[in-house]
Amino acid sequence: MPFLQRVGRARIVGMAVVDDLRSLGAGLERSYEVYVRGRLKFRVGQIVYVAFSLDETEMGFAFPKVERESLVAGEPRKFRMPSASDMRFNWVEADLAALDATEARELVVDAWRMVVPQKLVRAYDLAHPDGPGPG
Repeated sequence: MPFLQRVGRARIVGMAVVDDLRSLGAGLERSYEVYVRGRLKFRVGQIVYVAFSLDETEMGFAFPKVERESLVAGEPRKFRMPSASDMRFNWVEADLAALDATEARELVVDAWRMVVPQKLVRAYDLAHPDGPGPG
């Protein structure tokens, strides 16, 4: 289920940190982590779908351009538009301290879904019917 459809759901888990997301990103099909100028990023092929700031307080992630204004307007404490140079991409940025671990994991999986073939998305959904699962 895409993130925008889950925004209103209650969250009970603690604040998100990069370590919560490393094993998830490394475990998604065709995904791998790289460091570019000291920043951790997750890629599928050459496409970056998640990137963290140097201080690991912010997470940028693939997100549909047509939905990002609604996401940012709905929760401006958590989300913000990308930098001017990244506006051409399907991209949004988030404050990790404002996200709980479950929400951050859902964002990573949804970003991954945007960059892999649909057959991998369908296989993932069959294997994880309740969402991203434990870290």
